[in-house]
Amino acid sequence: MIDFPGISRKTRVYMYDLPTNFTYGVIEQHGVARGGEKSDDVTGLKYPGHQHMHEWYLFSDLTRPEIERVGSPIVRVFDPMEADLFYVSAFSSLSLIVNSGRPGNSGSGYSDEAMQESLVGWLESQEWWRRNNGRDHVIVAGDPNALKRVMDRVKNAILLVADFGRLRGDQGSLVKDVIIPYSDRIDAYEGELGVKTRNNTLLFFMGNRYRKDGGRVRDLLFKLLEKEDDVVIKHGTQSRENRRAAKQGMHTSKFCLHVAGDTPCACRLFDAIASLCVPVIVSDGIELPFEDVVDYRKFSVFLRSDAALKPRFVVKKLRKVKPGKILKYQKAMKEVRQYFDYTHPNGSVNEIWRQVTQKIPLIKLMINREKRMIKREANDPQCSCLCSNQTSIIHVR
Repeated sequence: MIDFPGISRKTRVYMYDLPTNFTYGVIEQHGVARGGEKSDDVTGLKYPGHQHMHEWYLFSDLTRPEIERVGSPIVRVFDPMEADLFYVSAFSSLSLIVNSGRPGNSGSGYSDEAMQESLVGWLESQEWWRRNNGRDHVIVAGDPNALKRVMDRVKNAILLVADFGRLRGDQGSLVKDVIIPYSDRIDAYEGELGVKTRNNTLLFFMGNRYRKDGGRVRDLLFKLLEKEDDVVIKHGTQSRENRRAAKQGMHTSKFCLHVAGDTPCACRLFDAIASLCVPVIVSDGIELPFEDVVDYRKFSVFLRSDAALKPRFVVKKLRKVKPGKILKYQKAMKEVRQYFDYTHPNGSVNEIWRQVTQKIPLIKLMINREKRMIKREANDPQCSCLCSNQTSIIHVR
């Protein structure tokens, strides 16, 4: 049963011993899709680097000896009867990209949708899932498309998501879910603070220019900014070479543009923080991680999309920011960037667990409320949480 965890003890988390086809088996399939061999012992395989590695770091955290989990607000338990929460460690984001880049006729036999269906079928067969309709379970769905096929069947759980861009209001909510940071793909900047090494570039952006819906603002900003002498704005997709170029650009620019794509948030925001490059956020519907402890206004410039699309508005505003103010932004970023570092001993992982722990009183409320309520008709609204923010669509005339 769920009890409110007082300050005298840590939250007790039970991690399911999932079949390996939901964890290490996904790593194996990812490797095979890229020319690797099948493994006799999949548990020895290395998780591949990508921007949604949070599922690996959380899984690894719970498999470490308790003595190594310094500062963690949770403790792993091996008896589900003792658990406050249940963690489902499926690698849903990695599963999504197993077949990326593989020819469609390769006949790989791997299907992310089949994995999703199989996972939820397994969960729904578990006593502990059925007991409270999954409300006391924690599931990572970091990639905006992760678990998309089965989201309606797992939406009661605490979802760890990068944003709510692909979730309906009855699926995702700040009330029950936790916004988590993307994994850094760029090394942290450890050089001198200030603008001495950043004088040549006012604003930097590198990413896919052409996005849908709310992300159409990207193409419009490209047209406005690409002719400015002190702005570097480039179209580029994920590759090792482009990551090197992005690192160089972010480490040597005063400001780094974060503009909505297909979803409100993206990894470059957290790469900018790691680079101590002041984020310029043009994403009206963005949700940000850990806002109860991190005040993004202390190190970011927020611009409304309609204002940013006025000719020369962005560059005029940024050129007015004095070097002393940029230094202040950088110092503020340096103070908080451990929150966005999954490798830091007291970084993203511990903060995610702290955020999850804060949900427990609400979970208990929802469980008790659900059990006493009269069953509703299937077409009645089921949004029992505050609905999430949504990125508005820019209409191009």
